[in-house]
Amino acid sequence: MKPTVPRKQPRKHEASPSHSMADQHESIDLGGPTVDSSAAAVHSWFPSPPPPIYSCTLTPELVAKAREELQEKPEWRLRDVQALRDMILKEQPNLRTRLDDAFLLRFLRARKFDYDRALQLLLNYHAGRKAWPEVFQDLKPSTVKHVLDLGFLTVLPRPDPNGRYILCLRPGKWKPNDYPFVDNVRAIYLTLEKLIQPEETQVNGIVILADYTGVGMSQASNPGPFLAKKVVSILQDGFPIRIKAVNIINEPRIFKGIFAIIKPFLKEKMAERYILHGSDLRSLHRNIPRSVLPEEYGGTAGQLDMSAWSRLLLDCEEEFVVEFCQPDPLEGVVLPESMLFEGEQASGHDDDTFRGLRSQLYYCY
Repeated sequence: MKPTVPRKQPRKHEASPSHSMADQHESIDLGGPTVDSSAAAVHSWFPSPPPPIYSCTLTPELVAKAREELQEKPEWRLRDVQALRDMILKEQPNLRTRLDDAFLLRFLRARKFDYDRALQLLLNYHAGRKAWPEVFQDLKPSTVKHVLDLGFLTVLPRPDPNGRYILCLRPGKWKPNDYPFVDNVRAIYLTLEKLIQPEETQVNGIVILADYTGVGMSQASNPGPFLAKKVVSILQDGFPIRIKAVNIINEPRIFKGIFAIIKPFLKEKMAERYILHGSDLRSLHRNIPRSVLPEEYGGTAGQLDMSAWSRLLLDCEEEFVVEFCQPDPLEGVVLPESMLFEGEQASGHDDDTFRGLRSQLYYCY
């Protein structure tokens, strides 16, 4: 029976689970990192990733939600994964990427099962690593332990009523003299990688809560437009996660200047998801209920615990070593001319832009 919503078919070939192009590429590992089940048991508050041999872990409610919002049809799910896998092997045969069902589903869900857009997202995902080696080289939790210990970020233990986990960022905890800004980006990226593993997150998305208490001129001016552009590009177009809302609280007057740096790189849809609450916790509670917030933000979920997420990441060290501490996956790959990341050639323009924005920051401050 054909689905009620038309599906884009694989280009120039038909997906066939029994005779896939993967059969011709036996040297490519179709699997992902082995998950330590003992570590998962210790951190039972956070859902486990799908099993090595894919079996859907979504509840009936989430299956219905994925069907409505993501155009995902259970009866076509693995056929769609096979179609994307065949496209990768045909169009990018040298790309060393995971090809297992669970991994490829992340990209299909993030692009509502549009094969071409999912493939572009996968290429962007790998291109981001090549474009920003200081972030992705030797990327594993032990290398960002100092960021985690400082309390720069955590994930709240309870999802909101829509099933979305809340990534809590506290930029004011970081000072430029502590360590390079890119270490914060490394910690955020590792966190996103862990968050996206469960299928629940792939369907529900996440919410960001950024507390700007303590942010001053030194933090605001440090990254600059070029780094801001890279971060935004990775989050918008280079990572398979749905960011449903960005709640900003306790933002100082200087935030106008900070947002002026970020906004030009945001798509209109994403810019509309930024909500500025100031110090008005009642406004925050209209977007994130008190039942999932810690006491520090007027919630009833106990005190803010920065250590639980840190322990979870650090216990997954081996998993990230397998995922990131390997040879360049793009070596020998010819990418389209219009790739997401433009390299350092654009930095001159960004420096000029930054000089103008710096004066704006001082004015706001």
